[in-house]
Amino acid sequence: MSLIEQLNWRYATKRMNSTKVPQDKVDKIKEAIRLTPTSFGLQGFKVIEIEDAALRQKIYNEACQQPQILEGSNIFIFAAYKKITAELVDEYMQNTAKTRSIPVESLADFRAAFDGAVAGSEEQNFLWNAKQTYIALGTGLVAAAAEQVDATPMEGFNPAALDEILGLSQQNLGAVSILVLGHRDAVKDKYASAAKVRKSTEDLYMKL
Repeated sequence: MSLIEQLNWRYATKRMNSTKVPQDKVDKIKEAIRLTPTSFGLQGFKVIEIEDAALRQKIYNEACQQPQILEGSNIFIFAAYKKITAELVDEYMQNTAKTRSIPVESLADFRAAFDGAVAGSEEQNFLWNAKQTYIALGTGLVAAAAEQVDATPMEGFNPAALDEILGLSQQNLGAVSILVLGHRDAVKDKYASAAKVRKSTEDLYMKL
């Protein structure tokens, strides 16, 4: 299948059949998410993989009553940092210097570019970081399609409840979105064979 064929195949799966996704496919999707582009390359978020069945049930009961939470194979919570701290930026500078085998001192000008973010409000920081999570979420969806793995992106949950369940606030994090991987249940999911509805190329694109 070509990428376009795979993207036509994928849809936001509403019901899953609880079959496990092969680990090699999950690993490829996770690596694609890790490699996703973000502003400044900072990756101002964490991706939390939920494996524990009891924790899944708690999330379903208290924060997200969507069946994929219980039926899916793998659940990933995208949580953005609420505040860009000097420590987060310094950690990124150290990682950059180590990865590129350069002295961290040579990154002084690059480090200064983050001063505005560090000085910004928590609200501004969280909004900026939350936007980055959606880039990663989109990369994960495309990677899943490339691996012929069904995937569902979710926003329809109670962020405050999910933050409480996972203890995210104490970690300077806030839940933004969820990605569930699995395999479609074509019998229970009425959308499994539905035609994909999108604008035409002419309606979507403008030339100026």
